Amino acid sequence: MKKIIDYILGAIYMLYFGICLCIFHVVQVIAFNVFGRKAHQNSVNALNACLCYGWLLTGSTINRKKMHDIPENRAIIFVANHQSTFDIPGMIWLLRKYTPLFVSKKELGKGIPSISYNLRVGGAALIDRKDRTQALKEIIRLGKYASENKFAVAIFPEGTRSRTTNLKTFATGGISTLTRVMPNSIIVPVAIENTGKFNPTGFFPLTSFTKMTWTTLAPIEPNGKTPEEIAKLCESAIRQVVEK
Repeated sequence: MKKIIDYILGAIYMLYFGICLCIFHVVQVIAFNVFGRKAHQNSVNALNACLCYGWLLTGSTINRKKMHDIPENRAIIFVANHQSTFDIPGMIWLLRKYTPLFVSKKELGKGIPSISYNLRVGGAALIDRKDRTQALKEIIRLGKYASENKFAVAIFPEGTRSRTTNLKTFATGGISTLTRVMPNSIIVPVAIENTGKFNPTGFFPLTSFTKMTWTTLAPIEPNGKTPEEIAKLCESAIRQVVEK
């Protein structure tokens, strides 16, 4: 019976999801071309608010826990575990104050209403995973842009999604590059819980009545620490939350 409910409520949400993407694609184009970048970012935040609170259609909830204050007026590198595609709407909406930008594969920069447009004009890094030089240049550009504007960059050092609570080892490449080009930034680990449970396989079906949480943990000052040390500190802090 629960599976039937999951399929029905999940199908309703996915229809809602598609409608939101189509409507906000038009909103984003108008906002960016008529009113400018700030208006565009506001439209992106509104889109992701709709996507997140739309989870109520499945009986699921979204929550942010703040374990420590995040310093103001500094660029931020959010380091998070990665369970699902739905990690990203939660981060954009719940951490909207810091304007988190993402590294994405270039294939997502076209063909998807709203999402592709935002990736192209919103400042994200679109990388070719087969071209290391191009990928590095894009990440450096993103880091400099975020640093100059005191925005945030969000990265998932596990590389690929881990849909369970068992974290994969955090890689250091992204952390190393970003801390180099964002010398005044601060590192903030983010522990994401249960998005993998909500979205266990592919993009559908969804698991109804799931409680999803994004927890911002104690900031880490990168000065005097190697990328390896930063990655281990982030992994350890996140692991204590998601594997508890």
